[in-house]
Amino acid sequence: MTSVLLPQSGDHSHEAEVGSASVAVVGLGYVGLPTALSLAETGRAVIGVDISETRLADIKAGRADLLPADRRRLARHLGRLLEITSEPSRLAEADAVIICVPTPVDEHLVPDLGALRGACSMVAEAAVPGQTIVLTSTTYVGTTRELLVAALEQRQLFVGTDVFVAFSPERIDPGDANHVPERTPRVVGGVTPECARRAMALLAGSAPMLHVVSSPEAAEATKLLENTFRAVNIAFANEFATAVRALDLDPMEIITAAATKPYGFMPFYPGPGVGGHCIPCDPHYLLWDLKKRRVGSPLVETAMAGIAHRPHHVVQRAQEVLAEHSRALFGARILLVGVSYKPGVADVRESPALEILSELAQRGADVHYTDPYVDQIRIGERLLAAETSHGGPWDLVIVHTAQPGLDLAWLADAPLVLDTTYRLSLPHRQVL
Repeated sequence: MTSVLLPQSGDHSHEAEVGSASVAVVGLGYVGLPTALSLAETGRAVIGVDISETRLADIKAGRADLLPADRRRLARHLGRLLEITSEPSRLAEADAVIICVPTPVDEHLVPDLGALRGACSMVAEAAVPGQTIVLTSTTYVGTTRELLVAALEQRQLFVGTDVFVAFSPERIDPGDANHVPERTPRVVGGVTPECARRAMALLAGSAPMLHVVSSPEAAEATKLLENTFRAVNIAFANEFATAVRALDLDPMEIITAAATKPYGFMPFYPGPGVGGHCIPCDPHYLLWDLKKRRVGSPLVETAMAGIAHRPHHVVQRAQEVLAEHSRALFGARILLVGVSYKPGVADVRESPALEILSELAQRGADVHYTDPYVDQIRIGERLLAAETSHGGPWDLVIVHTAQPGLDLAWLADAPLVLDTTYRLSLPHRQVL
């Protein structure tokens, strides 16, 4: 409905309204901690609340997975403008509360609402008159009213008069310095116009632009559209890449050529699958909600099925490559290069690498991995430690995630390389 350009850092025209507001951030994970740091950078006092003492200890010890700029912010603000705690009662001290908890799916691809319900209940229980509460976690349409507004009004705190509630979806891109919060526009949907206005005032210093929509539901649907769009196009890129291999063509060459068109095309790139907290999960919140309403979405369903199948396709392709060189998958020594879901992070949530390694092991392969960002992973009942060097000899090397600065020159001497990134320049590489 409305986009508002906000002042750049150094312009203090909003200072009288929001400059002194204290903020509590609930959830200090890959979204919450950068959010808290971006707010502290605007000069506000921030209380970071997380129920995990382990997470709090990691933050205090500097072990949190952050961009270099955020590491410097953490060192600068922790114990000063940023205080972290596991005590929910501290929420009552803040002028505003931002909820940033994970919204995963379970093994049946059904939304796991445990953390979200717990956080909304905790915030509603601690809420005090005058607070502004903003939910940022990606979820189904109607969550803000169902889990926040209803809980607040049960306490006789009426939204729009006593407290002010909005939904503003997070747009954190972990590991990418080009997509930090202060460079990324945000969408805001308030329960009432005054709720939207107060949420905008709260978020003003941590985003370059705010786009206001008519309701929390419109903002919730916006985030589902964003990541479902990505999921569908990634699924198509994967399918296209496999198809053109049959034509003996390089999909990356074709995608790069198509991307020269200045309109009507946006490049998406193939890979071993998708991971992290967004693309493998968020579209299932849409599908789950639509299914309850008996509304079909066959295109999205097919895309998500293709994404779910992609790690299995990697294993099948590994078996084919070995067979083409008269080797069996059973007993083969296989090294997976990189296991995080994307370059530049240590996050293995929903990483295709876990499923690939698990299935290879189930088929009898002797599996190993190397990743400078990830010390160990669990594959079934087995705890697998990272190889400290590329070692060898290997029957097959599968390149899953090319971490920044990782020297892959040694792959030139590897007998068989399956490149799931499609980005290596090796004459003997195989692709999916």
